[in-house]
Amino acid sequence: MKILYLCHRFPYPPKRGGKIRPFNMIRHLTASGHEVTVCSLARSAAEAEEGRGIAPHCAAFHMGHVKEPVQFARMILRLPLVTPSSMGYFYSAELAATVRGLLATQKFDLIFVHCSSVAQYVAQVQGIPKILDFGDMDSQKWLEYANYKPWPLSWGYTLEGTKMLWAEKRLARQFDLCTATTRAEWETLNDYGTGAVTDWFPNGVDAGFFKPTDGQYDADTISFIGRMDYYPNQECMARFCQQTWPLLKRQRPGMKLLIVGADPSPEMRALGDLPGVTVTGSVPDVRPFILGSALMVAPLAIARGTQNKILEAMAMGVPVVTSRIAAGGVDALPEEHLLVADTPEETAAAILRITGNPAERQRLAEAGRARMLSHHAWDKSMQRLDGIIDRCRTHFQKTHGSRT
Repeated sequence: MKILYLCHRFPYPPKRGGKIRPFNMIRHLTASGHEVTVCSLARSAAEAEEGRGIAPHCAAFHMGHVKEPVQFARMILRLPLVTPSSMGYFYSAELAATVRGLLATQKFDLIFVHCSSVAQYVAQVQGIPKILDFGDMDSQKWLEYANYKPWPLSWGYTLEGTKMLWAEKRLARQFDLCTATTRAEWETLNDYGTGAVTDWFPNGVDAGFFKPTDGQYDADTISFIGRMDYYPNQECMARFCQQTWPLLKRQRPGMKLLIVGADPSPEMRALGDLPGVTVTGSVPDVRPFILGSALMVAPLAIARGTQNKILEAMAMGVPVVTSRIAAGGVDALPEEHLLVADTPEETAAAILRITGNPAERQRLAEAGRARMLSHHAWDKSMQRLDGIIDRCRTHFQKTHGSRT
């Protein structure tokens, strides 16, 4: 098949959540013999140069070059409109023209879109089977943000979430099949009542790259991994350091917390002034920090979809203590494969249970790794994707007739 693939972040190198899922899809589809043309955005010359590494994994790629100030202006201009501001942020006239040109000059058998914010480029296209992989339902994330922001930001997030909800429902009706990342996100999509054909397939983890090593770790060190310019990560670490960290330090005065992730804000860097806390900023490889820890903590209160940080830690044989909402995005069982806690007291108790008991740590390490191999392997996820593509094409042929 000739596949036109659109995504909101240029999918190479696959170093962050918004790039990992599309890259693995593109790589799989190309390896399966399909001819994949990738269209996405590049926000800087450096990102564009790095992105050229996608070439061995696709037939062709096209970039819409954008600049942050212009994209933010596009967001602001959409505030009084029904169009979500985030769709303005991901709009490029250059990319739109490229997509129109490709559709006018080439015969594609399938259009695949990852992320609703770029569905705008092909929403009106007819005569070709189309799949929209929402991944996460972004509207629900914006609506949740409103609960954590002061006025008038809370009003702004509520407005954006409401507009995005309308857009998600409209887009679901304009595609032949819609997918999500987790069962919970899929259920949310179905609850919209659009009548759209839907399915889901999970994120995987590269268990060959993220793997256990010699088993050496510091029983007094715990870690958190994630981009520190991302609000859910900022919120959870600020809250953890304020409410849970003092409880841990009282029980284990020598305990250390590593907050590892790119672009920490000044408020996040200030957490490094707390006793035992280190904020690293960007690092070339997060694996040594996780592997050297007794556990990874992910006490997220705002979590849509799959938290790749949890998959990666478990794949490395490092136990995870996480919130119930974040655990919902991982196909793993509380107590058996990871520990779930929500209150500061519960979180501290779960952490101390692991740091104080090497046998319990080993049990969770082995069970977590095994669960990743059995339930979050990319090859199994891509088998589901293949079935979804077949289902979309069959549905299209039955409802529209098809040249494919």
